[in-house]
Amino acid sequence: MVRPVEFRLNRKRVRLETDDERILLWVLRSDLALTGTKYGCGEAHCGACTVVVDGKAVRSCQTTLQEIAGKNVLTIEGLERNGRLHPLQKAFLEHEAYQCGFCTPGMIMNAYALLMKRPSPSKTDILKGMDDNLCRCGSHLRIVKAIQAAAKEMKGGRR
Repeated sequence: MVRPVEFRLNRKRVRLETDDERILLWVLRSDLALTGTKYGCGEAHCGACTVVVDGKAVRSCQTTLQEIAGKNVLTIEGLERNGRLHPLQKAFLEHEAYQCGFCTPGMIMNAYALLMKRPSPSKTDILKGMDDNLCRCGSHLRIVKAIQAAAKEMKGGRR
């Protein structure tokens, strides 16, 4: 049904007049030109499309606008502030926690939600928390190290 849908996106109020059954991934990429969120499998299995909704990692390829109405949505573009990368973004660069980079935005957003829930995660926590995000290049060990480094830099603080 076409109707106004309001939510906060990367700390800014958004109001769209569109079909509220549209998929969030396509609205982000097509309507709002936020192309950091990637289309992977389209079935919520790979994690490439992960965004954070009210502090929880969510697969945007299976989330409708109706489901995010009135909520806070954070994408990879919203992590940096005032031109400064978030500690996770910096750590992924410093630890070369990517090869092709396609899965990286989803990995970072999933890791962000994990660190908001567990500011000082063990390696086991990280492995379990990141288990559903796929990296076909095999950068998993560097991804774990990057998340550990970011957790230390964040010192348990919520950024």
